[in-house]
Amino acid sequence: MATNKPILIEELYGKLEFSKEDEKWEVVYTKPKREKKLAQFAANNEITYYLPLVESERIYENRKITFTKPLFSGYIFIKCSFRQKKQLITSGHIVTFIKVPNEIELVEELKQIYISKEMGAEMGKGEYFEKGTKVRIVSGPFEGLTGVVKNQNNVSQIMLRVKILHQAIAVSAKSHQIELIN
Repeated sequence: MATNKPILIEELYGKLEFSKEDEKWEVVYTKPKREKKLAQFAANNEITYYLPLVESERIYENRKITFTKPLFSGYIFIKCSFRQKKQLITSGHIVTFIKVPNEIELVEELKQIYISKEMGAEMGKGEYFEKGTKVRIVSGPFEGLTGVVKNQNNVSQIMLRVKILHQAIAVSAKSHQIELIN
């Protein structure tokens, strides 16, 4: 008989820092609904990963169930060596690895998301756009975060982009809390 036992994992195992000589950050595209299982496999094998999670609720008849799900469905960020990469492939949860052309940019983008989650930001899927105006939040609970706005006249939502996935997360801020970055 199958059970739907939830997998409880940490969002971050290890540190969000630039990699050493033999390790590099990879974006892993997983089989459907296998992100947490791969994270658990990575943690069991002491491999650094970051899997941003959001809470979600479902109502079943008389019960309200709260659970976590990946912020970027189908993706997990893993820092590994070539040997660890081969080990991850044996898990059976991976479709492919996506080559990261700019590891520094990826780590900075992931840090922005991690910090905003730590600050208690309510995050939602945002609109991803290539062009936009870079802004920094200079006051309020999200002070120090940088992101992009589509229109300088309407800055209620700042997009924290993950360029390699062409996805963004929306964080709310007021116009007086923001300054433009050249």
